[in-house]
Amino acid sequence: MSPPSLINRLESIPRRELYFFSLYRVLEAGIVAALVFSPVAGVIGEPRSAALGGAVAVAYMVAAVILLLLGRNERWLLPLVFGGACIDILAATLATHALPSVAAGIAMMLLFNVAAAAMLLPLRYGMGVAVLASLALVGEFLWSAFADGERPRSLAELSMFVTSYLALAWLGHQIGQRARSSQQLAERRTAEVANLVEINELIIRRMRTGVLVVDADNRITLANEAASLLLADGAETQAGLNQMAPELARRLQRWRGGWQVDDTPLQLFPDQPEVQPRFARLLADSDLTLVFLDDTTVVSRRAESLTLAALGRFSASLAHEIRNPLAAINYAVQLLEESRNVDDADRRLLQIIHQQCLRTNGIVESVLGLARRERANPENLDLGAFVRRFVEDYRQTLSIETDSLEAIVPSQPVQALVDPRHLQQILTALVHNALKYGRIMDEPSRVRLRVFQDGRNAFVDVLDRGPGIPEAVVAQLFRPFFTTSEHGTGLGLYIARELSRANQATLDYVPVPGGGACFRVALPGPHTILSL
Repeated sequence: MSPPSLINRLESIPRRELYFFSLYRVLEAGIVAALVFSPVAGVIGEPRSAALGGAVAVAYMVAAVILLLLGRNERWLLPLVFGGACIDILAATLATHALPSVAAGIAMMLLFNVAAAAMLLPLRYGMGVAVLASLALVGEFLWSAFADGERPRSLAELSMFVTSYLALAWLGHQIGQRARSSQQLAERRTAEVANLVEINELIIRRMRTGVLVVDADNRITLANEAASLLLADGAETQAGLNQMAPELARRLQRWRGGWQVDDTPLQLFPDQPEVQPRFARLLADSDLTLVFLDDTTVVSRRAESLTLAALGRFSASLAHEIRNPLAAINYAVQLLEESRNVDDADRRLLQIIHQQCLRTNGIVESVLGLARRERANPENLDLGAFVRRFVEDYRQTLSIETDSLEAIVPSQPVQALVDPRHLQQILTALVHNALKYGRIMDEPSRVRLRVFQDGRNAFVDVLDRGPGIPEAVVAQLFRPFFTTSEHGTGLGLYIARELSRANQATLDYVPVPGGGACFRVALPGPHTILSL
C-alpha cells in the first residue's frame, strides 16, 4: 500500500506552496494599505469610513506578516491555512465596507484565496471557506443596505460572486485531488524506476562477464566488478583504456572504424585469464560503447559441459556396438575352452581374453553409469587383498616389460566401502598414467600401490618415481579433455574422479617432496553412513 501523498497529509505539505500563499496575502494587505494611505486613495473615491479602512489595512498587514513567519512551522499547517483564509475573508469584508468604490476588486482578489485554500484543504474545509466567503459577502451587502441605506452593488453581481466562490472552491478541490493522484503516481513510478536501476546495477555488478562503458575518448565511465578484476586486478579503473589495455583499445578503435575485429582471445595481464572482447554501441546516436569481456575459461567450461553431454549420449549409442562384439568374443572363448584340442598354454590365453572381455564390459558399464549419473553399488572390501589381486591381474594381462608394479599392503586388513567395478577402473587409469608418464628419460617406471588406514577412512596411493607434475598443470589435472599427450583424450583422470565421487570417495594429487607423483584415493570406511 502506497503512503499517503504530501497534500493529503497536511502536516507534510511542502513549505514552498504555503510560503507563496502567505506571500500573496502580504501583497493583498499591501494593496489595501495603498488604497487607504497612498495618494491614489483620493482618485478612487471617498471612503465610507477612513478610520475603519486604516485599522483594517494595518491589522491585515500585521496578520499577513505573522502568517508568513508562522508558515515555516509545518506542524501548524492545517490551522494556518484555514485560519489564514478566515482572516482573508474578514479583512476583505471590512475593507469592502470601508471602501465601497473598490468592493468589486477586493471581492475578485478574494477569489484566489478561496481557490488556493480549497486546493490545500480537504473538501469539507475548502467548501466551508467558500461558504464563509459567500456569507461574508451577503452580510456586508445587508450591512450596507440596512445600516447606511446604500446599495453599492446589484443583486446580480452579488449572486455571481457567491456562485464563483462556491464553483472555484469545488474546482480547486478537484484540481488538488488530481494533483494528489499525479503526485502519488509520480512517487510510485519514481520508486519503481529507482528499484529497477538498483536491480540492474546489482545484476551488472554481479555478472561474471566483464562490462565496460567507454566514451569516444576511450575513458572508462563505468566498470563492473568482473571487468575491474580483469583489467587491473581489483585496482581503480580511473585511467583511460589506452593506458590500461592498449591492445583492447586498438581493437575497439578498429571496430569503430568498421574494420574486421580480431576474434582471438586476449590476455590483458600476465596473471589474468584470457578474455574474448565483444563490442556494442550503447545507443544509435551515442558515442558510448559497451565492451563485454568474456572469460575464456568460463566459455571453455560451458563447451566442456556440452561436449560431455554429447559424449554421454554418444556413449549410450556406442555401448550396444561394443557389447555385441564383446559378447561374441566371450562366447567364442567359452567354446574354445570346452575344446579338448587346446593345451594348457592356450587355455591360459583364453582365460586372459575372457577376463579382459569382462573388464572391458565393466568399463563400458561404468562410463554409461557415469553419463547417466547412476548410483554406485558399494561393497565392504578388504582393500589390501583387492589391491594384491589387482596388481597380479595387471601384471598378467598387460605386458609391462621392464617396468615394475608392486603393492605395499599392511598385515592388518583394511576395510573400505566401495563399488569394486568402479575401484578397478579408477586404479587402472591411475596405474596406466603412472607407467606411461612416471619415468625419467628411458629408465623403467617404478609404480607402487600403497594401502593404509587413517581413522575411519581407507587410502590407496598410486606413486611413481617420475619427474612429477608442474604446478601450472596441477590445477587442470582433473578437467575433462585436458591432456599433455598428443594421443591422450584427457578423460581418464576426469572419469576416475567422477567415479570416486559416485562412491563418496575423493581423488587428489599429492605432491611428493623427493620427486615423483602421488594420486591418493580416500575411501569411506565400512561404518560410514552413505547418503547415496
